[in-house]
Amino acid sequence: MIRRGKRDVLGVMVDVVDYESAVDQIVHAAKARRSFAATALAVHGVMTGVLNAEQRFRLNELDLVVPDGQPVRWALNLLHSTHLRERVYGPALMLALCERCARDRIPIYLYGSNESVLAKLRERLEKLFPTLSIAGTQPSRFRCITPDEKTEIVNDIRGSGARLVFAGLGCPRQEVWAYEFRDALSMPVVAVGAAFDFHAGTVPQAPVGLQNAGLEWLYRLIREPRRLWRRYAILNPLYVAMVAAQGTRLVRFGDRAASRPDHELNYG
Repeated sequence: MIRRGKRDVLGVMVDVVDYESAVDQIVHAAKARRSFAATALAVHGVMTGVLNAEQRFRLNELDLVVPDGQPVRWALNLLHSTHLRERVYGPALMLALCERCARDRIPIYLYGSNESVLAKLRERLEKLFPTLSIAGTQPSRFRCITPDEKTEIVNDIRGSGARLVFAGLGCPRQEVWAYEFRDALSMPVVAVGAAFDFHAGTVPQAPVGLQNAGLEWLYRLIREPRRLWRRYAILNPLYVAMVAAQGTRLVRFGDRAASRPDHELNYG
């Protein structure tokens, strides 16, 4: 088991962990009925924190930030000599958690995406893990919610008997959601991004070879060029340049101040 604390990647604190450690931390919090927020960050997620001081604050306040993307793992190894042999991929982490929750009788809740995806996801998870208890599901509203709606969402999740919530809202909305809902829910919130669509079978995953080579972004770009070209054409080269600057100590990104948000964004 690997658990070596957080390390600075461009001012965003990423945990040096493996799957076993990540699962143990989350499950321990679920059994203790303790607030806990976790996310799996690829390059895009890290860069949302690099470019926005308030988002950097949110990310650095989360309990667990695992290296979802290979380039994030490589940065940890390059900058901090962590010698991590594998990333902690959000969709794989979700399955590992579901397996553990099924074994330990921890009910889960699925929040995000839409009714169609949630129905397919629920069916798939129940086939994979027959003893898994899915206490409830709720689709995203795809807009900002009111304080009353937030209360309704919290009451529904807590009233379902769930002990762990998976949030599939996409980056950066899901990280904001985890940050803003963590204390109200008093249970782990695990942001897993595209895992809902992948496991529901509505969006294909990149071939393993591309994933291992850190080229999952290229596969997604080819499939959705209009939506994603700006993200990858701008953020990926910028990430590489900034990691190089941190590695050569030209810039100390960890010294940059983060700004505590003065209001909630209330993504729902």
